[in-house]
Amino acid sequence: METKHWDFTERLNPESDAVIMIASLMCVSARTAPKGRGMDTIVTRIISGDDLSLLADKMVSLGDSKPNSIFIRDSKNIRDSQACVLIGSRGFVDTGLNCGGCGFSTCLEMKKKYDSEPVKLTFTGPNCIIRMTDLGIAIGSAAKTAQIHNVDNRILYTAGVAALSLNLLPECSCGYGIPLSVTGKNIFFDRRF
Repeated sequence: METKHWDFTERLNPESDAVIMIASLMCVSARTAPKGRGMDTIVTRIISGDDLSLLADKMVSLGDSKPNSIFIRDSKNIRDSQACVLIGSRGFVDTGLNCGGCGFSTCLEMKKKYDSEPVKLTFTGPNCIIRMTDLGIAIGSAAKTAQIHNVDNRILYTAGVAALSLNLLPECSCGYGIPLSVTGKNIFFDRRF
């Protein structure tokens, strides 16, 4: 019988292991953040390794037509990160409050518009304003968790747009990415176009 030898130098990287654990805690923070009417429309996902390259490549392709593109600048941060937490919302799920924050008189009007003629730009709309508020609270809660554990992070609109276009946040109409880095200097400062 052949003896298997383990390469522990590759497997025991406490900083990389911690980043994934903290990313998981960030997803917990997003999940347990307060939600309008107690209805959860938040979707979370952790990507690392080759998926980071896939996301960064998509960001570059989205930014290729724009000079000084923030998509290209932000793609470098994704490539240099150990992981990225993606957080999205199914913003088309209404609350039944008929508040008008979405621009329609009733939730039913908003839902009909989304179902029949959705506006597809970088995000898809219309979206319930309560769901977008829920998304913001979830993102803030997740970023707070990273900060508490001293993991450098930055909330990126551009990563969310790329994730949506790659269908990494299925059924979501809006999303953001929070790349995570543990290095001697915060990679999310002094960024250049």
